Amino acid sequence: MTAQEEKPLRHGYTTGANATAATKAALLSLLEKRAVTDVEILLPIGDRVSFVMDQVTLADGYAVAEVIKDGGDDPDATHQARIVATVSWRNEPGIELDGGVGVGRVTKPGLPVPVGEAAINPVPRRMIMETAEEVLAEYGINRGIRIIISVPDGEEIAKKTLNARLGILGGISILGTRGTVVPFSTAAFKASIARAVRVAIACGCDHLIITTGGRSEKYAIQELYPDYPEEAFIEMGDFVGFTLKMCRNFGAKKVTLVGMMGKFSKVAQGVMMVHSKSAPINFGFLAEVAARAGVSEEMVTQVQKANTASEVGDMMREKGNTAFFSELCRAICESSLREAEETFDVEAVLITMKSELLGRELVECSK
Repeated sequence: MTAQEEKPLRHGYTTGANATAATKAALLSLLEKRAVTDVEILLPIGDRVSFVMDQVTLADGYAVAEVIKDGGDDPDATHQARIVATVSWRNEPGIELDGGVGVGRVTKPGLPVPVGEAAINPVPRRMIMETAEEVLAEYGINRGIRIIISVPDGEEIAKKTLNARLGILGGISILGTRGTVVPFSTAAFKASIARAVRVAIACGCDHLIITTGGRSEKYAIQELYPDYPEEAFIEMGDFVGFTLKMCRNFGAKKVTLVGMMGKFSKVAQGVMMVHSKSAPINFGFLAEVAARAGVSEEMVTQVQKANTASEVGDMMREKGNTAFFSELCRAICESSLREAEETFDVEAVLITMKSELLGRELVECSK
């Protein structure tokens, strides 16, 4: 293993974390009538981290704080983006949150934000609101405030993303469920997966449970295999193909994949690197899966016109089409078997963002 592979990954912070930090700095500046440049916020993963503002501006009745986003060792399109929070007093009680210049507007269904609203996702929205509420409570303030999150270059940055295809127009999305950005496509991350698989097999775990992230891993531990040792659970991130090959190379007998509609729809169609920058979801493929599941021609057409894989999942769930999820799970298993050259049994478990079971299938290898 090379020294480069052993180098620890430097994580960055999401647009949501940066927007929260800028909001806190602007609100504190408004309350204290001075430029507050250093703030600390609580991330969803429980860590408290500090941010330093690039610029803070005070005016009559409002304050503006600006922070430069650091994407870490392997930045995405928003690395070095300027995230701006403007906080002002309002006559009505409560907190109003909206997007300004460079923050997109949602124009299509199927996203976690309703049509017409600024593309500030639920977790960042909650982070911003809760942080503002805590500051106001600490200072004993009962006045209402208005928070506007802006990204001056957001519209240009959005051209490097899938936002337009998803119906998010006019800028980027404010994202992040953990608060941190895990570097994408790095040798070090792959090395950590290989090490985890090797350790699991060495500890006697011939059935490995590989997950796309913390939420799917938590579901796997609590709902699927609560009696399994911790070594059996491996977070693969977006590296599905690489992880399956490591499981093959180290001699796993069975592999369970746990994930959600977006990434696993790609696996079902044979895409083994499921980062958002990889191949897009093939809605024609999902329509074929729906047809095999026996849904109506009308619904097959709706699948072809869908905006996101989650929207397809919601559609099928609302109609009670459980056969669709069974078919999709079988496709996930078959693609995984091909990737691993039929060397172990594969189980696929599909869950919702709220950790509810959609489908579960097992396909045994032929060898």
